[in-house]
Amino acid sequence: MCGIVGYVGTQLASEILLEGLRCLEYRGYDSAGIATVSEDKIHCIRAKGKLNHLKDKLMGHEMPGMIGIGHTRWATHGKPEEHNAHPHLDMTRRVAVVQNGIVENYRELREGLKERGYTFVTETDTEVIPNLIAECLEQMESAGEFQEYLSPLTEAVRRVVNQLEGAFAIAVLGVDFPDEIVAARQQAPLVIGFGLGEFFCASDTPAILPHTRAVLPLENGELATLTPMGVEVCDFTGRRLRKHPHLLSGTSIAVEKQGFRHFMLKEIYEQPSVVRTCLEMYVDRTWTPKSTTNPVQLGLPPELYTDLQQIQIVACGTSWHASLVGKYLLEQVAGIPTQVYYASEYRYAPPPLTPHTLMIGVTQSGETADTLSAIGMEKERRSNLAPAFRPRLLGITNRMQSTLTRLVDCAIDTHAGIEIGVAATKTFMAQLMAFYCLALDLAHQRQTISADRLQEIIAALWHIPAQIEAVLADQESLIEELAHDFSETQDFIFVGRGINFPIALEGALKLKEISYIHAEGYPAGEMKHGPIALLDAKVPVVAIAMPGSVYEKVISNAQEAKARDAQLIGVTSPTDAHAAEVFDSLLPVPEVEELLSPLLTVIPMQLLSYHIAARRGLDVDQPRNLAKSVTVE
Repeated sequence: MCGIVGYVGTQLASEILLEGLRCLEYRGYDSAGIATVSEDKIHCIRAKGKLNHLKDKLMGHEMPGMIGIGHTRWATHGKPEEHNAHPHLDMTRRVAVVQNGIVENYRELREGLKERGYTFVTETDTEVIPNLIAECLEQMESAGEFQEYLSPLTEAVRRVVNQLEGAFAIAVLGVDFPDEIVAARQQAPLVIGFGLGEFFCASDTPAILPHTRAVLPLENGELATLTPMGVEVCDFTGRRLRKHPHLLSGTSIAVEKQGFRHFMLKEIYEQPSVVRTCLEMYVDRTWTPKSTTNPVQLGLPPELYTDLQQIQIVACGTSWHASLVGKYLLEQVAGIPTQVYYASEYRYAPPPLTPHTLMIGVTQSGETADTLSAIGMEKERRSNLAPAFRPRLLGITNRMQSTLTRLVDCAIDTHAGIEIGVAATKTFMAQLMAFYCLALDLAHQRQTISADRLQEIIAALWHIPAQIEAVLADQESLIEELAHDFSETQDFIFVGRGINFPIALEGALKLKEISYIHAEGYPAGEMKHGPIALLDAKVPVVAIAMPGSVYEKVISNAQEAKARDAQLIGVTSPTDAHAAEVFDSLLPVPEVEELLSPLLTVIPMQLLSYHIAARRGLDVDQPRNLAKSVTVE
C-alpha cells in the first residue's frame, strides 16, 4: 500500500519529495522518510507517524541534493517505528531503497546475506534489497562485468529484482551514481513522469500532476533509469524497450477541504454531483419507449454481451458491498445469474469454469492487488479454452489509467474524481451508479423489462441527486446531535433486507473503519438465528426499512430487537407514521422505489459514522491501520 516518489532534475529534491508524499499519504501514514544524494553522501531523514512529523524533523536539517527518493509507509513487515521507516540503506550506506509491496522470500535472502557478513537494523523485508544491490555492485566491479548499454546501478538492480519473489515497486539511489534513479515494477503500481529537464517516479499520478501531465506507467517486469538527460526503460532480462509517454486527460483538481472539517464530509457532500456526472455521461434523459436507441451508452463492445449466461464479480471491502447491490440489480433487472466473490479468496478457491461468463473486477483505485490477481488468474486459466470459455473481462474503476484497465477488455469509468478520505463514500456511490447503468443496459438489450418500466427507472434516477441533497440538508444536524449518544458505545448492529442488506454491511464497515466501534451488518431476518443474543440496552440497532416488498418484514425484525431493549434507529420514509412508533430515533430519507433506495439509505449511514468518529476526536480522513489503495495481497 505504501507510497513512493522519486525526483531527478534541477530543483532541490527534498521539497518536491515532501509535496509528492503529501499527495500519496492516503496510501499509508505509519511513517515517512526521504533520502537525497549530494557530496558523495546519502542524506536520509525518517520519522514515525504522519508526514507532518517528518516535516517537523526536517526543520533545521539541511537536505542538499537535486536527486532523491521518498516514502510514506503502511506497515507490513516490522512495527511502524522510525527504525523500520523507509528509505532503507545498505550496511555501508552507499545504496538507498524505497519499496511498495512485499518481498515474500526475504527471510532466505536475509539469512544468506547474514552468512556473508551483512548486518541488519530493521525487521522489514525491504532492507535486503539495498544490501543485495550493494553486494552485486561490488561483485560486478571486482569481475569487470558491465553491460554495454545498462549503467552499473541499473544492471545491479536488474539482477537483484530477478531474485525477489512477491509484488513490489522500488526506487533506488546510489552514492556512486549521483545523477541516477533506478525504478522497477513487479505487480505494484509505478508511473514515470516527464517534465522539462526533470523526471519523476511515483506510486500514483497525484504526486506528479503538479509538475507534468506526461506520464508512462511501467508494466510488470520493467525497470526505468531516470537521469537529467532522460528516461530509459528495459525489462528484467535487460532488453531495452521503446516506450512512449502519454498525456493525462482532464484538469488538475485542487485537493482542498473547501471549508469542510474533513475530506470525508466534503466527499459525502459531493455525491449528488457524482450521480449527476454518471447520469450525464451514460444515460439519455430524453429517452422514451418510442426511441430506437439504447438509453444507456457505456461504450462496451457487443461481444461482451453475446450469449451471456452468467456474471462473476470480484471485489474487496466497500467495492464488495457495491458489488452485492450490483448482483441484485443484474439478477432482478437484467435476469442474469450473478455471483460476488471476495477477490482475496477467489484465487485459492475459484469456481468451476462455465461458458459465456463475464467477470467484473471492481476497484476504486484500479490497483487493488487481490482483485488484480483474481482477474489475472481467471484470464490465464481461460486463455486456451474453447471460444465459449474464453475470458470476458470488465473493470469498474475510478482510475482509467490504472493496472486494472490494462488487464481487462474494457472498463466503466465511475467519474468520482479524487477521493482523499480513506473510508470510501463518493466512490461507493459512483460504483453503485455504474452497476445501475450496466443492469439497465443489459436489461434493454435482453428485453427483460418493458420499455415503459425502463423509462420509469431512468426518470427516477435523474431525481436522485436532488433527493440526496435533501437528505444532507435535512439530516446532518439531526445525525450530529444523535451521535452524542454513542460516544461511549462499544457495539453496533446494522440490519437490512433485499437490496438494502449490502447497505447495512456498508454502514457497519464505515463505523468500524473510522470510529473503531465494533459493528456488524446482518440480513434482518437472520437476527433471530443467533445474533439476537448480542442485543441489550447497550447495543444500538440501525434498521433500513424502506417501503417495498420487504418493508413489513424489516419492521417485524426491528420489533424483535426492541423487545430485547436495543435502541432502535430507523432509516425509513418520513411519510410512514407507523415507523415513529417502532423506532426510538428516525433518520428519514425521501420516499423512493425500493430498487433505487440504496442510493439514499447509504447517506445516513455515512453521516452517522462520520459524526460518531468526529465526536470521539478521531482522525476521520486517515484512520489507524488503513490505507486508501490496498496494493499488497
